[in-house]
Amino acid sequence: MLVQLLHACSSSSAAEKTRLTIATVNNGDMVVMQGLSRQFEQENPNIELRWVVLEENVLRQRTTTDVASQGGQFDVLTIGSYETPIWARRGWLTPLNSLPAGYDVNDLLKPIREGLSHDGTLYALPFYGESSMLYYRKDLFAKAGINVPEQPTYAQIAQWASKVHDPANGVYGVCLRGKPGWGENMAFLSTLVNTSGGRWFDMKWQPQIDTPAWKEAVGFYVELLQKYGPPGASSNGFNENLALFSTGKCGMWVDATVAAGLLSNPEESQVADKVGFARAPIEEYPNGSNWLWAWALAIPQTSKSPAEAQKFIAWATSKEYIQLVANKNGWVAVPAGTRTSTYNNPNYQKAAPFAQIVLNSIQSADITHPSKEPTPYKGVQYVDIPEFQAIGASVGQTIAAALTNNISVDQALQQSQSTTERFMKHTGYINQ
Repeated sequence: MLVQLLHACSSSSAAEKTRLTIATVNNGDMVVMQGLSRQFEQENPNIELRWVVLEENVLRQRTTTDVASQGGQFDVLTIGSYETPIWARRGWLTPLNSLPAGYDVNDLLKPIREGLSHDGTLYALPFYGESSMLYYRKDLFAKAGINVPEQPTYAQIAQWASKVHDPANGVYGVCLRGKPGWGENMAFLSTLVNTSGGRWFDMKWQPQIDTPAWKEAVGFYVELLQKYGPPGASSNGFNENLALFSTGKCGMWVDATVAAGLLSNPEESQVADKVGFARAPIEEYPNGSNWLWAWALAIPQTSKSPAEAQKFIAWATSKEYIQLVANKNGWVAVPAGTRTSTYNNPNYQKAAPFAQIVLNSIQSADITHPSKEPTPYKGVQYVDIPEFQAIGASVGQTIAAALTNNISVDQALQQSQSTTERFMKHTGYINQ
């Protein structure tokens, strides 16, 4: 009888727990959050966390499908600066206007906070924020006699790649995103197009892909990777290039600033003491060369437990969480790009020699003027319309085909122009 009573009590206790299902990306910082979340569960024994960890492109497909169909699979979504205002306008997200005072919303970096807001209301909390920057191997550059200025150019990138490219010894001159996807190869390529003087659309939403600026940018990118990139570059996204650089196989890499902490951490990187940092390279138009992004946590309107979900996302993006990561993994490993207090902390400044470059890159990124020419859209490495997911995915696939020599750069741009123009007419942006 006693055993049955204890079993009944145990079952009752388990039944009272609120289960939160969290969809997140398989990036290093998110994996750390998953591990440390046991502390949240200990502090909140009535909440149980269930994790769905997905590759970036798959995450976007799953979460978009779920919120659009009101599927209700997830209580917490990992989404970015692109999706947040679009989904907020559509009424898919829960507004975060009742956060506890101790959360200190004003401590969030202004560009990141504004990117996750709609009509002045926050709809997602930033787990980490980023711009883009250049990583390079100081030892290889010193051996080649290369001095890196604070603001390099893409012409210099090509020169440097030729000098440090040493495939016989497993070192490739440059690593860049080649994996197709609007948030993969097209995130990088959009910034390269911007700084080359190009844009996605003119003020009448006419695609501008088959233009000299795009041809210059994409031609440069394809030639650079084909000459000095690693084998299979068309399959490499952020995580793949992070693995290559951290194991000593890349002379240079232009990508998200969030990698700085991972590459500087001896437990994560074999080249932690050899990494140099500089601003993202520029060409004709400097303003569009460095992107602005945040991976953030949001609550869909379909969540069955919004109060518990808000408690979790406030915990995971708080000052206290950053301190927890510092205590467990060191200050170099804390989520970057979200809070002023992190960049003001002497411990972080000492552990992160890249901190000021990252902060300057985030604060100087201008999503309202991504291109030399005026644009009807916002966003440096994306276009802030719902249709861009499909457009960017299509163009990304076509340019990946040019990278693998299946088609020429000219053919890729002509095909992308034609496909995008048809899509914009079909969706009503361009009058038939």
